[in-house]
Amino acid sequence: MRIGYPAINQALSCRCSGTFRLASFSDERMTATIEANLACLGRVLAWNVEHRLTFFRITSNLIPFASHPVARDYDWRARFAAELGALGEYVRAHDLRISLHLGQFVVLNSPTETTYAASVAELTYHAELLEALGLDRTHKFQIHLGGLHGDPEGAFDVFARRYAQLPQIVRDRLVIENDERTASVADCLRLHEKTGIPVLFDTLHHTVKNAGETQLKALDAARGTWSAADGTPMVDYSTQDDAKRVGAHTQTLDVEDFRSFVRRLRGRDVDVMLEIKNKEASAMQARVVLDELGLP
Repeated sequence: MRIGYPAINQALSCRCSGTFRLASFSDERMTATIEANLACLGRVLAWNVEHRLTFFRITSNLIPFASHPVARDYDWRARFAAELGALGEYVRAHDLRISLHLGQFVVLNSPTETTYAASVAELTYHAELLEALGLDRTHKFQIHLGGLHGDPEGAFDVFARRYAQLPQIVRDRLVIENDERTASVADCLRLHEKTGIPVLFDTLHHTVKNAGETQLKALDAARGTWSAADGTPMVDYSTQDDAKRVGAHTQTLDVEDFRSFVRRLRGRDVDVMLEIKNKEASAMQARVVLDELGLP
């Protein structure tokens, strides 16, 4: 079981998501920002290895404006081929796993053509980033179904049709995640039947929106959608912050809940992304729990 956390290491002074105002775009500013972001990512990965955290969700802003028309003539893949290649080599050498989570504005089944086109551009950027890192298709990026737009069955059909039209490098790496409003695990399984897309199981979202199935039954159903080529099934783990809206992630790891979750897995092989607000601090607590349970 790999354990990881998303996007930001709060123990370090750098961030991998540096950006700037679109109005001030220039090749020089783009180059300096990407250099800083990639250098920080290298520091984060090394810190993770030192602390035995082998799963990390990269920020989508690693290459700012990569899918925006303003950067169409800026070839970040060629300019940073060496740096990206070295980072990917480090990931492979230490058996790390990388993932990404696209933002809420990526809606593959959107009825608005401009949103759909922008979504495809963003999906393609994510695939090209993982390709530039030299990582295989076990390194994934995830999205949600998006809105139902008043026609649930039609929304599923549009998603399936547009998914089939995506470039192969996108389809190889894209997974669908259950959410707390629109798509339960059962809904995602229907999408899998239409498309073959793997389903990433989110524990917190399942507690909010489900079809009455237990957590383990839903998790097993999601695990069954992953092929050997897709790698170990991925799980997003969190618990509810009782002081906030339903579906809000907790600030710190509920150690006893996590220990119970791992015990109930009973040897099921999954990689767990901790969607906890204090990020690497909770990941290190989770690492202690795994050590206590005798899990490498």
